Amino acid sequence: MLAAFIIVFREVMEAGLIVGIVLAATEGIRHRAPYLWGGVLAGVGGACIVAACIGALSAAFQGNGQDVFNAGILCFAVVMLGLHSVWMARHGREMARQMREMGSAVAAGDSTLLAMAIVVAVAILREGSEVVLFLYGVAASAHLGAVAIISGSALGIAAGAAISWLLYRGLLTIPVSRLFSVTSGLIALLAAGMAGQAAALLANDGIIPAFGYQLWDTSWLLSTGSLVGKALQALVGYSDRPMGVQLVAYLATLATLVLLSKYAGKTRVLQKQEI
Repeated sequence: MLAAFIIVFREVMEAGLIVGIVLAATEGIRHRAPYLWGGVLAGVGGACIVAACIGALSAAFQGNGQDVFNAGILCFAVVMLGLHSVWMARHGREMARQMREMGSAVAAGDSTLLAMAIVVAVAILREGSEVVLFLYGVAASAHLGAVAIISGSALGIAAGAAISWLLYRGLLTIPVSRLFSVTSGLIALLAAGMAGQAAALLANDGIIPAFGYQLWDTSWLLSTGSLVGKALQALVGYSDRPMGVQLVAYLATLATLVLLSKYAGKTRVLQKQEI
């Protein structure tokens, strides 16, 4: 039961941290609930499909199917987060002003809501598929019964959801004038971390070069196996033993998003001046 609790809690917390930032970033946008709930349901449904096909998936790509699958959905999430980051750079200030003046009656923002729904879906899909894989391994090795797995998983879901809700409420305490800047920065770090994790998964399987398998080791200070390390890995892409390609992917993604956001913001300002 304890093993199931720890596994589910960590994975739910990781997905929940991403969803919490998404919720804060889209706070005040009309009609966001159908998109977000749609993303949740799509992610859960996808995880169920992965659970049904876990044997075939693990055997694919010469036994590296799970890693390739995770890397693929991480890359997809990076693209969606990048699109949202650029959209926020163009419309964030305007939305903040409208929120101050009209409460929640702001622009529909359908394009960014679709991107966010996809991010929610792939986050839940990824963590859900990992929960299935880990619980399958624990059940096989420790001979856990269904009652122990279900009860431990239920407690893990509740605890992980509580941590995610606290993050979301904490972000909402930030003044509206700063909220979009803060969440845009967090989203850029999320995307960079996902890109780094995807590169590390592919390098571990020999699909891409590693450029060094361990640049440094800070596991003695903060291990990614700990709850705090896992949370930082989800939020900012922390790694206690990063590969060279992981660092390159992280910095390249972060720099690209920062430059694109600045360019989009300047373009928006110039368009207003022309009008």
